[in-house]
Amino acid sequence: MAKGEFMPKKLKRNVDIKIRLTEEERELVAKKMTAAKIRNREAYLRKMVLDGYIICLDLAELREALRLLANATNNINQIAKHVNEARQANTMDIQDLQVEVGHMRSQISVFLKTLAKLKQTAK
Repeated sequence: MAKGEFMPKKLKRNVDIKIRLTEEERELVAKKMTAAKIRNREAYLRKMVLDGYIICLDLAELREALRLLANATNNINQIAKHVNEARQANTMDIQDLQVEVGHMRSQISVFLKTLAKLKQTAK
């Protein structure tokens, strides 16, 4: 192990807790596990018992914002290269970049609104 690396301590779980469920309750647990994208029932039940809830986020809006950010940074680099070579900026390139930044802002706004709704429902 390299200097400064953190090695988590392996937990030894040696206490069993047994619960009984109806078939309908077991099916409900299975549906909730599927919705939370968790396959391990023991891990799901442990998380629910200890924390009371599981938050499963769909980060599609964030991924889209990151894609737009990557496009914008690529365009900034192209504009900088062009300015350095020609000593002038193409106004069309700058306008395109402004549009991309606008799309980014709207995607991030959608993401933040989704998080705010999630925060409200968690209370």
